[in-house]
Amino acid sequence: MPKEERLIANNKKAFHDYTVVETFEVGIALTGTEVKSLRENKASLRDAFASVKRGEVWLHNVHISPYSHGNRGNVDPNRARKLLLHKNEIRYLIGKTKETGFTLVPLKMYFATSGLVKLELALARGKKSYDKRDALAEKDAKRDVARALKDRTLGR
Repeated sequence: MPKEERLIANNKKAFHDYTVVETFEVGIALTGTEVKSLRENKASLRDAFASVKRGEVWLHNVHISPYSHGNRGNVDPNRARKLLLHKNEIRYLIGKTKETGFTLVPLKMYFATSGLVKLELALARGKKSYDKRDALAEKDAKRDVARALKDRTLGR
């Protein structure tokens, strides 16, 4: 049975810049006004990344706009936010991020069926510029083939 989720923000650039090796579904420690702002879809994952410090995983450079009806309950839009994972997952990520080339990149933020805010976190390896060019060329080729097949079926 497919899980029902409501997308808040998506990081499309991550698939262009990184090769995703593994993904994790993690929770985020947020304040009340941040959650209300997320219900208005006011978040950006562009240039976001996660790091492991002192046995905890932190999310950096995620912009959650201040809540429109908030007052002093609003917090800094770009503050570091704690990610909620199991201890064995954190240990695994510590080991993997110490290897060269691996980084933690958020892919998407969404409301789960339980109403909680979840983040899809990827263990990824950065692509070289020639890999990015190859991926773009492959994408263009697939689009051309799909266009040619469409024209052929329509009889043009």
